[in-house]
Amino acid sequence: MSNLPHQIKTIAAEFEFRFKERGSMFIGLSSPINLEEEGINFLNSVKKKFYDATHHCFSYKLANGLFKYSDDGEPNGTAGIRIHNAQNHFELTNIITIVVRYFGGVKLGVGPLGKAYYEAAIQNLEASMKIQKELYQRIELEYKFEQTKFVHHLISKFELVVNKSLFELSPMMYCSIKASRVNEISSELNQNYNPNLVLRITNDLFYLNI
Repeated sequence: MSNLPHQIKTIAAEFEFRFKERGSMFIGLSSPINLEEEGINFLNSVKKKFYDATHHCFSYKLANGLFKYSDDGEPNGTAGIRIHNAQNHFELTNIITIVVRYFGGVKLGVGPLGKAYYEAAIQNLEASMKIQKELYQRIELEYKFEQTKFVHHLISKFELVVNKSLFELSPMMYCSIKASRVNEISSELNQNYNPNLVLRITNDLFYLNI
């Protein structure tokens, strides 16, 4: 049984927000991600784009509970955790937020610095388009042609997304179902048992927009 939440809130697309604080430029950038590797790749691309920046502070969060944040050389507690708190404010996950800083020559002090990082992140996320996503699981249905009508009943009743159909000796459908309904479809097939219809539940889980 997966420990992933059945629904999450994230952002629809990359977004950038900039502001200046006593000479320093703060650039907030966020991107939706599904894997830690995607977050690291986005971070590396931002570092490459803003290669001459003083700091690249970040926070990323995934639906499986994994998260990481970094002050990237700023005083401890002034950047990464502030960005992380901004993400939590909007209850967002499967996201990375980076705040790039170009030092303007004036030291802000710990309090104002932390506030500036939080402001860059919160304003970035405030303006981003936020979306809800539902957890889906891939399943396979193998059946005989005479079971076609019942299979289409299952597709309609359980709102299956048909990803691929193969029509050979035994037809096969590769589908996606809301993870919250996997037990329901298993129960229905147990109650209407037919050896000519086989349900296989995979461990492939992913999120789709609601």
